Amino acid sequence: MEKTPFYTPTGGVITTRQVMHENWPVLLVTHDADDGGWQFVNGWGDTDGSQSGMVVHVEHVLDLDPSLSALSDLPLGWRAWRESIAHDWKREPIPE
Repeated sequence: MEKTPFYTPTGGVITTRQVMHENWPVLLVTHDADDGGWQFVNGWGDTDGSQSGMVVHVEHVLDLDPSLSALSDLPLGWRAWRESIAHDWKREPIPE
């Protein structure tokens, strides 16, 4: 598989039905250190239940919000968040 921005071995990233089907904005992105996985979530209640999660190809998330492509250089073990889509992204290592 060709390495693309937000590369994962499976090609899938984790998001939620609220982001994909209810137009919730992505306000939290994580790049997991353990498996290199990516998560694109709202972070305000959309990750409370296992029924919310879904795996999609990253292009589906980028189609909803092309500005997320600016985070493709987020290092392993880091997260980025913003207060709203009008705010800039903040980045930091994911606390252990």
